Amino acid sequence: MATWSAPGKVFLFGEHAVVFGKPGIAMAIKPRVFVTVRKARQANVAKSAYIEECFRLTGVKGSVYVRSQLPSSSGLGSSAAVTVATLSAINDEFRLSYSREQIAKMAHSVEKKVQGRASATDTYVSSFGGIVFIAGGAKRRLPPADIQLIVGNTMISHNTGKLVAHVAKMKESYPEIVEPILNAIEGVAMKGIHKFQAPKELGMLMDINQSLLDALGVGHPQLSRMILAARDAGAYGAKITGAGGGGSMIAVYNKRHKNKVVKAIESCGGKTVITSIDSEGVRKEKE
Repeated sequence: MATWSAPGKVFLFGEHAVVFGKPGIAMAIKPRVFVTVRKARQANVAKSAYIEECFRLTGVKGSVYVRSQLPSSSGLGSSAAVTVATLSAINDEFRLSYSREQIAKMAHSVEKKVQGRASATDTYVSSFGGIVFIAGGAKRRLPPADIQLIVGNTMISHNTGKLVAHVAKMKESYPEIVEPILNAIEGVAMKGIHKFQAPKELGMLMDINQSLLDALGVGHPQLSRMILAARDAGAYGAKITGAGGGGSMIAVYNKRHKNKVVKAIESCGGKTVITSIDSEGVRKEKE
């Protein structure tokens, strides 16, 4: 029996723009998905297309138990965490000797197979942890930083594929408008790299990024209510994380206003989690 866990993730800057080769910054967060795999003659696989594909890809049979701290379809990388943790537990239980890099690549292939289209960002961040800079097909970890976040989940699921397709169609129909927006998001991301230790400026850049995402039409009334409430309660800045259209938002906060920001988000119907960077990535848990 082998138990492994993998963290979720948030996008600090650059979601949607990364689809078109622009840079983005993602960060692993503390909430995790825990997966236990045990060898078994008859497979007892959880009802998850991601887990089923992990077993199909590796060619083994076993039983699976999953415990998650991440809600699904929330923009927090839950499917990537499930996939990375499952592959890592299979790798350990069946002694397959895959490296962490191989696990990340295999996890991306699983997500692509299940979703039809998937970014390699989520599975890379879940595998390696930390803050990751994405530019085109290249990814590199940035120095860790003490970024404190409040995550607000709308509890409204979204369809990432449809939202990505929506932005692509807008870009095709109105390139003279959408391309400058994507360039502006790139500018925000590049500026944000240097502001991890300056929460006020980090928050201001998040606010700008959010306005640009709203212009792309990937917002949601519930997200807007929660973001505005967080700012009014004293957050330095707030934005969506992930595809939008539901899912979650994040807020950078002043410690004096933490409770006020939490209450403001929850008063709008959001479910909150206070979190920070996870630098470990996927890890083996004690039996």
